[in-house]
Amino acid sequence: MNKLLALTLSIAAASAAFQQPVLADSKPSVATTPDKLAQARTQVEARQWAAALAELRRINDTSSADWNNLMGYCLRKSPSPDLDAAERHYNEALRIAPQHRGALEYSGELYLMKGDLASAEKRLAALDKECLFGCEEYTDLKKAIERFKAAGNRFVAPR
Repeated sequence: MNKLLALTLSIAAASAAFQQPVLADSKPSVATTPDKLAQARTQVEARQWAAALAELRRINDTSSADWNNLMGYCLRKSPSPDLDAAERHYNEALRIAPQHRGALEYSGELYLMKGDLASAEKRLAALDKECLFGCEEYTDLKKAIERFKAAGNRFVAPR
């Protein structure tokens, strides 16, 4: 009876772990870990690029995929975009967490801004593998690639 109970508990634990994967870009539980990027995220949502960049530089969490993704995003969206620096941050986010959906999508959009369709399509393929049943990041990058092609291989920002 003890072996059966142990086996049942083992299977239940494995099943629970399988059903709840931890994604690199998932938000930490508020109860256990405060989101140190919350203020920067709020500034990004408000399109306050300079303030968001200043906050991210203050935090300076270079070992975080989310931090690198946000840095890349802000650098790319700023009034004077620094696409090379944005690319370095996206690549670092993906080095840390190769499945990071945000960094895959945003770096694909960056490649379109640079006119590099082949690299954008590689990011889309990576998202296709990551998003087995589809996800917003895949859909958004796919639409960006379609807009790019329809515009004669020129980047068109979403409306």
